[in-house]
Amino acid sequence: MGKTHDLIIDQSRWNGEEILKSSQYDTALGLNMAEDARKLSDGHISEEAFVAKYQESVEKEFQQTLAVQANETDHSGVRWGMVIDLRKCVGCETCTVSCKAENRTPPGVSYNQVFVKEEGTFPNTSRTNIARPCMHCDKPPCASVCPVRATYKADNGIVIQDADRCIGCRYCMVACPYGARTFDFGESYDEMTGYEQVQAPEHGMDRGKREDGKAPVGTVRKCNFCFHRLERGEEPACVETCIGDARYFGDLNDPDSTVSQLAASDRAFRLKESAGTQPRVYYLR
Repeated sequence: MGKTHDLIIDQSRWNGEEILKSSQYDTALGLNMAEDARKLSDGHISEEAFVAKYQESVEKEFQQTLAVQANETDHSGVRWGMVIDLRKCVGCETCTVSCKAENRTPPGVSYNQVFVKEEGTFPNTSRTNIARPCMHCDKPPCASVCPVRATYKADNGIVIQDADRCIGCRYCMVACPYGARTFDFGESYDEMTGYEQVQAPEHGMDRGKREDGKAPVGTVRKCNFCFHRLERGEEPACVETCIGDARYFGDLNDPDSTVSQLAASDRAFRLKESAGTQPRVYYLR
């Protein structure tokens, strides 16, 4: 069953060359770095080898120093994770709508999509739904490939996209095995509500110190587990609004939490397990 969902996700992914063709940065470099970032996640190359291979090219293209990342994350405290029960998911896309409303994303930018695959001929048909937020991987290739470190892993396990650091090269979009990142071209804001009037929660960040600011046009955007809601003691919007109660959220480090117990159950699986990214979003068969 997991293979079916992997196939659906693969079909939804962006084409690397299409993503990068309108970028001002080196397309070939982005494609090569993204491929090797995925190899880094699955253990086929070391971070030292990755940095050594691309250090000179990154310096030339971005005027940035690519270095081995210090181990900034300490997951001994809270380790946020999500479980999605596919038996309960009806494909209503309430999660998609509530996510857009909460994060104030324009048309064309969606953090939380639901993909549907129908097979057979009526009336003998089957329908498969797969909801796809960011996987918040423990070994995220998107973080490895970012030349300015706009994407990083926070101590609580959330993969953060810092809109203030992002330069819009889109290399992370190519590297993500799940297609869970979107670029905000700023083309879909209307005259009545221009992007300069939209305050997005992830804008104005400085490694966790945030102020409300303008919508991050010209940058990559993605699911952030609604960290601004977590700071208020609330659940992510998609979890709170799911009409089928198909989503669970909590601390994977707490053995007594619902998410921890469900993630350890026989029904649990993760998308593209072979990629070695170690997602923190689990699904129940």
